[in-house]
Order: sequence, then structure tokens, then C-alpha cells
Amino acid sequence: MGKDTKIALPKLGESILSAVVVQWFKKVGDTVQEDEPLLEVTTDKVNSEIPSTVSGVLKEIIAQPDQEIQVGDTLAVIASTEGAIVQEERLQESKEQKLSSTKNMETYFSPAVIRCAMDSGLTMEQLGQIEGSGAGGRVSKKDIETYLAKKTSSHAPIHATGVEKVKMSTMRKAIADNMVKSFYAAPHASLVTEVDVTHIVKYISRVKEQFFNTHGFKLTITSFITKAIAEAVKEFPLINSSLEEDTIVVKRFVNIGIAVSVEQGIMVPVIRNCHSTSLKEIAKELAQVAHKARHNQLKVEDTKEGTITMTNFGMSGTLIGIPIIRYPEVAIVGIGAITKRVVPLEDDSFGIRSVLHVSLTFDHRVIDGMYGCDFLNSLKKHLENSSLE
Repeated sequence: MGKDTKIALPKLGESILSAVVVQWFKKVGDTVQEDEPLLEVTTDKVNSEIPSTVSGVLKEIIAQPDQEIQVGDTLAVIASTEGAIVQEERLQESKEQKLSSTKNMETYFSPAVIRCAMDSGLTMEQLGQIEGSGAGGRVSKKDIETYLAKKTSSHAPIHATGVEKVKMSTMRKAIADNMVKSFYAAPHASLVTEVDVTHIVKYISRVKEQFFNTHGFKLTITSFITKAIAEAVKEFPLINSSLEEDTIVVKRFVNIGIAVSVEQGIMVPVIRNCHSTSLKEIAKELAQVAHKARHNQLKVEDTKEGTITMTNFGMSGTLIGIPIIRYPEVAIVGIGAITKRVVPLEDDSFGIRSVLHVSLTFDHRVIDGMYGCDFLNSLKKHLENSSLE
């Protein structure tokens, strides 16, 4: 007889202790291969696929969708070798009974419609219940989308009082849990300064077309800010640390997390080794991160080992924001929108300048107010005196 193998939730990151099950790719009785994805889970950082560690048949599913599980908890049981064959034989008979009707349905629906249904998690039975709008009542991809939209809206009814109840997505719930943990575990304090980025804005405007044609990716203000944060961290390393009980762990490498908006919430991919990376290399990394985010290709590996986070809410036009620290980091930098302002110059004349607000939120257990002020002043200095090469 073959033995059963328990599939446990692996450690997904340095500070990730739990995850929420999003969906299973396999059902009980399905054959699985070693390293084949079994299910998808989500954390406050990213979604991740969990593979099988052995080949066999999925004997039991223990962790259900929307259930939160801890690292090391059992997700499923795989029956391997002989045990798998026995279970497959038991299921084969019931599968054959459904085969003829399923085949008839598959010949009725187009391959594109069947694939769309499968990608949406619909069974052939559910597909058969959809009313088609095509010739002869045939179902189209648009009919599937309409069916799914109605199904989703039925979970969020609008009551007579005009109140709509919407269940949190698993990613949103994970983000919420982490934010609560960070906010109440660390005493937050915030500082704000104003930075003149006129010379950077003019430089980007002047070289952006040539830069893109030469390198194949854009040069953005975010590239300069990321580089400036890395330079300021070299002077004030406590900003780049984490707190483990009564021990401050100072990182000598600077891995900056960049908060990006995705459909279900916020993900924070990490730009690694910014302390030793050129401006051009940072711009390239940022372009790759943006591409992955737009195409839903971010992986858990992209979010690991961050040491400090930057969030650019200025992209939405917001001037000033006070973000929450990402546990277990001790600081987060917020970037506001660039605006044009008339300001007095050193010779007492007036000029139109491009300015933005930068906020620093920090864990007051680790960082004192003056230390935070000095870091912000250093960041301001490196931005206003950025090398444009």
C-alpha cells in the first residue's frame, strides 16, 4: 500500500505567519504531479500558488476557501502510488456515468466558451444553466460574464434601507489584519517636509523620449525618490531596521518596497540593493514591477525581504498622506503629488517651482523625533541635489 502525505502551508516570507485559502485548482480524486499547483492562497502582500510535494491523488482537502491557516498547518492529504490507484478506481465509475452527458455539452459549446467557463471556475452543469443569447440559444463569453456579474451581485444585496453589504476579498481581509497588527503594535509618529523637485521634473521632461528609445523603459520621479531614500538611509540606518522583541535589527542592505495598486488591493514588490544600484538600474526595476502589476504577474518572491517601504499616493493627485507602517518594518515614506507654486527665491525674487510633500511615519519605540527629522532633511537634500546622470 502507498502511504499518505500531508501537504502543509510553507513559509511564504520573512514576516508571513498565516494565509487565507483563495481557491483549489484540484478536487478530491484528481491526480496530481509533484510540484503541480494545488491551490492558491493570499496574504496581505501577494497571492501565491502552493504546489504538491509528491505525485499521487488528492485524497482529502482540509483547508477550505476563505479559511485562514497558519504556517505549518495541513492543507490537504495526497494518497501516493498504490493508495492513489485504489481511490482513482472508486471514482472512475461515477465519472463514467457523467461522461456521456458532459461530452454532449462539450460538442454543443464552443471551445472558447468552455475555456472561459473553466477559467471562471464554472462546472459544465453550471454552464448548461446559462441562458444563451446567440443563434439557436448558444452561450457566448458575454453570457458567461453576465451570469457571473449577477451571481456576484447576489452576494451583495442592496436592502430597503439603501445599504449594500460587500464581503471583503481574502486579500483585503489579509491586508486589514496586517494593518491592525502594525497600527496597534507600534506607536506611530509622523513628520512632513516639502521638497523642490523642479530640476528633476525639467530633466525628465527634456530626456524622457531619448531615454525610453535608448533603454526601453521610462525614467520617472519615483526612480529619483527611490535612489534618494537609499542614500539617506546610509546616513540614518535605524530607519532601515526592524524590531524583534527588545532587539533592533539594523539592515545594512536597502531593499525598498514600492506600494502598487492592484485590482484586489495593494501589493508591495521590493526593489533590492538600492544602496548599491544606479539610477538607471532602479528605473529598470521599477518598470518591470509596473509591468508585472498591470498583468497580475507579481509573485510572493517579488515581495520578500523589504526593509523600508515607499507609497506614492501623489499619483492620484493627493497632496499629503500619513501611511501606516508595514510590520515588521519601522518606517514608511509617503510621497504626495507634484504641484506648481510661486515661491520666494534666495535673491528675494519670485519663481514658479515644482514641489511635493514627503511624509515619514515611524515606530517611536525605535526612532526618536529628531532622528526622523534628520532623516527627512537628508532625503530632501539628496532629492534637491540629485545627480541627473
